[in-house]
Amino acid sequence: MRNINKIIIHCTATPEGREVTVGEVRAWHLARNFSDIGYHYLITLNGTVEVGRPESKVGAHVKGHNKNSIGIAYVGGMDKDFKNPKDTRTPEQKEALIWLVSELKRKYSGSTVHGHNEFSSKACPSFDVKNEINLFEWLDWDIQ
Repeated sequence: MRNINKIIIHCTATPEGREVTVGEVRAWHLARNFSDIGYHYLITLNGTVEVGRPESKVGAHVKGHNKNSIGIAYVGGMDKDFKNPKDTRTPEQKEALIWLVSELKRKYSGSTVHGHNEFSSKACPSFDVKNEINLFEWLDWDIQ
């Protein structure tokens, strides 16, 4: 089992409102010579959490931080014109992200939550994760 100490949030850097599947992202990453999709989870526009790379496998999402992290991407992150980064998360995506991060924090006690932009000079995930950290720290969410 890997020693996970970070949960890192990404976006697919696709235009607002354009749906993308795990299969599509996997194809993009395979075309870049990755061994699989780089993310462990993808959150679609309607809030569905799709499994990407198995958690047991090292991801390919943040150079220098993959060994001990889980990568989550939400679909979107760019404006409709595909010119500027934008927080395009739907209410369903926000709810799913809070749920997924809460579950992962329970599983990987002591892990911290970060945006990709904390480790790279990219806009990804197109929102300030640190401004929403209180949502991700809320571990008493009743999940039935």
